[in-house]
Amino acid sequence: MGHNKRQRPKRGAKQFWPRVRAKRMYPRIRSWQKHSQTKLLGFAGYKAGMTHIHFVDNRANSPTKGEEIRMPVTVLETPSIHILSVRLYQKSGYGLSLISEAWADTLTQDLKRRLKLPKKRSNKLQELEKQLEKAAEVRVLIYTQPKYTGFGKKKPDVFELGIGGSDPKAKFDFAKSILGTDVPLSQVFKEGEILDVHAITKGKGFQGVVKRFGVKIQPRKAETRRKIGTLGPWTPKNVPYWVPMAGQMGFHPRTEYNKHLLKIANAKDQEVTPNGGFVRYGQVKGDYILVAGSVPGPKKRLITLTHATRAYKTIPAPENVEISRRSQQ
Repeated sequence: MGHNKRQRPKRGAKQFWPRVRAKRMYPRIRSWQKHSQTKLLGFAGYKAGMTHIHFVDNRANSPTKGEEIRMPVTVLETPSIHILSVRLYQKSGYGLSLISEAWADTLTQDLKRRLKLPKKRSNKLQELEKQLEKAAEVRVLIYTQPKYTGFGKKKPDVFELGIGGSDPKAKFDFAKSILGTDVPLSQVFKEGEILDVHAITKGKGFQGVVKRFGVKIQPRKAETRRKIGTLGPWTPKNVPYWVPMAGQMGFHPRTEYNKHLLKIANAKDQEVTPNGGFVRYGQVKGDYILVAGSVPGPKKRLITLTHATRAYKTIPAPENVEISRRSQQ
């Protein structure tokens, strides 16, 4: 009889490898969920903190239906975004390649903090429209406006957003109509919708295997207790990727699926800031949303919101929401 090779599942998630620092403060969206409606497929907000709300449970299959319940929520301040440019992409042997883009005429001076703006910006919309025949994808470049938030940031964040629909001509007409304008979150999402949340997690620096992977501490007679027992077998003569080792912990791009958007509001209509302000953030001054549960990343970090790619149910938005404003100091 031959040697029986031991069978076991693969160890370690390749999704989280290599564990290195993110390249920038906000994540890259690799794919956009297809949507029948011609509209923006994402938005962004800044994490202010967490609180809790009281409301009467109106979920159909909930065991507490009809009762007043309390739920932890994350507050994201979502000032309107400004459309910077329209981009056309064509298919190539290496994926999508940029054909050209057209910049808006009206840009705020805050954008100079992030980009070096050209003195003369020629309007290429007519040239782009002539190249629509070979275009496979239409997207827009946007920048945030953190000056309207409560934590004092001035430098905007610039990134790309996809557009829903299937017809490139309809996408281009929509992008042309919003070029150089401010778009609020209410034009992208609605209350009760299921979202995916993308963010860069809290950075914790260089950590050992006990904190990083939860390795059991060695017995008291071991020479070094906070380490692993072995790096692996003698053969093959290499250390596999799934062996716990010390290294960077945190500050990684992560996605959390199926987050419930509970409420879209403005601080002037319904105050959300707790007494004394959010710790290490301050006051929420303008538009904000409430997302059920937690969201990755520390306070003040940019959080990207997209339509859910794995939505499995619909949940109605709660009514008569009472937001707790108890001091967190």
